[in-house]
Amino acid sequence: MNNSKLFNRHDQSVAIWLLMCCVLVFCMVILGGVTRLTGSGLSMTDWRPLIGWLPPFSDAEWQRVFNLYQQSPEFLKINSYMDVSSFKGIFWLEYLHRLLGRLIGIAFLVPFLFFLIKGYIKAHEWPKYFLMFILGGLQGVLGWYMVKSGLIDNPFVSQYRLSAHLSAAFIIYAYMLWVAMSLLFPSKGNQTHPWYKRSLMLTALTSITIISGGFVAGLKAGKIYNTFPLMGDSLIPPGTMALKPLWRNFFENMTTVQLDHRILAIFTFIVIVGYWVKSRKANLPARSKPAVNALLCVATLQVALGISTLLMSVPVFLASSHQAIAMILLTILLYILHSLRRV
Repeated sequence: MNNSKLFNRHDQSVAIWLLMCCVLVFCMVILGGVTRLTGSGLSMTDWRPLIGWLPPFSDAEWQRVFNLYQQSPEFLKINSYMDVSSFKGIFWLEYLHRLLGRLIGIAFLVPFLFFLIKGYIKAHEWPKYFLMFILGGLQGVLGWYMVKSGLIDNPFVSQYRLSAHLSAAFIIYAYMLWVAMSLLFPSKGNQTHPWYKRSLMLTALTSITIISGGFVAGLKAGKIYNTFPLMGDSLIPPGTMALKPLWRNFFENMTTVQLDHRILAIFTFIVIVGYWVKSRKANLPARSKPAVNALLCVATLQVALGISTLLMSVPVFLASSHQAIAMILLTILLYILHSLRRV
């Protein structure tokens, strides 16, 4: 068999594996969002990454786990009414979230070793995959670091740690997706398309908007000012600069954080509309054009979901959908960016 065809087949196999890992990470992010929205994230108060993958089976084991939870600030300050039966309702989501994290590690490591032994992955590309594995492990540690912030005095996780955990998940997802696309769509030239820089800037703007959404989630800032376009009776409500020093308002003030996310989301949408309008006359690669159309459609849906989520006081389904569409939006932008990198 021709060597180039063999390597192409190998690259396709590796790319499909990476895309499957991306799907798992996508599911992990959504499940994590549902876990947070249902108040289940602090139900497991210990972290045993290697031996803690089995759930409680016996009544005695359930009681042991529940006893640990009863020592947490969430139980003492919020859920003191719970018994073992009601505790199980919040335990399972967090358990499944952690179990999926372990499964992702296995789904990455086992095929990676297979491809490595079989020579499917070229030696000079090994560092890319080692980095993916390291990032995945660090993400697990970061997840526990986030949960731990809600197990000390305050029964809520730090919005800084939650945003870092969410951002890390998006980075891992984006990195694996980019490597997969590079295997499926090898570079044809040495020059980037003129639209590459503006697409990169749009991707950066969208990423910042997503991170700001992480702070909204961490502070539960979507629960206040459930009106649109006004926040209460005004565009800029009182108290937006109440904290000192002033920079804290952008990360710790619920009112300011929601206002920031509104402004960023609307601005990002306007930029996407402008990007789409100008793309009509641009000489874009063939595979970029449908993606730009999809970008506008998904961005419109995302804005509608965001407003609906706000007006309805953050129902679980809408809020989870809003997070899922954010990942889809980023996926489309990365696809467009990749199609413009070297043409």
